Amino acid sequence: MGIALKELLACLDEELQPGLFKDYCPNGLQVEGKSVVRKLVTGVTACQALIDKAVEMKADALLVHHGYFWRGEDAVITGMKKRRVETLLNNGISLIVYHLPLDAHPELGNNAELARLMDWNTEGGMEPGKARSIGSWGTVSQPMTVTDMEKHLEKVLGRKPLAISGGDHAIERIAWCTGAAQSMIDKALDLGVDAFVSGEISESTVHFARENGIHYFSAGHHATERYGVQALGGWLEKKQAIEHQFVDIDSPV
Repeated sequence: MGIALKELLACLDEELQPGLFKDYCPNGLQVEGKSVVRKLVTGVTACQALIDKAVEMKADALLVHHGYFWRGEDAVITGMKKRRVETLLNNGISLIVYHLPLDAHPELGNNAELARLMDWNTEGGMEPGKARSIGSWGTVSQPMTVTDMEKHLEKVLGRKPLAISGGDHAIERIAWCTGAAQSMIDKALDLGVDAFVSGEISESTVHFARENGIHYFSAGHHATERYGVQALGGWLEKKQAIEHQFVDIDSPV
């Protein structure tokens, strides 16, 4: 049981199509480890706690949504970054990262998984004309009040969202984009939806929602992005016959 690292990366690239995106970090292999992958650990962010858990579990590769080498980040490998990379290299663990391609995948992505969990019907993407859009829009299974949606998000995601009311109207049409996508609320407004859900919120988002009559929910960056990487890991386990385990290192953001 196991797959060559190069074959695993080719399989992931074929499925996630990173070439379609202008991303904020390199997608694919960021740190090279063992040449054969038998055990894969997945998680949201390649923090030290997740890496240490991967070492404990004797993983050959770590697949995450948030890795390293972000645009504008200092390129030197010192301090926290040095400790993380050193732990990976010393234990032969590859770090594999897919950011926007994982958000946008139509079946395994963060937005697709959020819709499945919340029982939302996806009608289209928030970026018309793009082969794979960041963010989706659609309809809820039945009309909901702001309070109803707030309770539903908390029940499904295990985290109380911050709800900003945009008026008295019910929620039937909804748009969503996981993670730090609060700035996409203007695209949601253009789509004519009743509400928009993202992971994080900015101060200006509150006033935008109130003044434009659109309900807004900040449901948590980590809370909304736990599910795509799990789905991807499960898909790989079935397709490539490797062992997979998801590890959740909680974050309140």
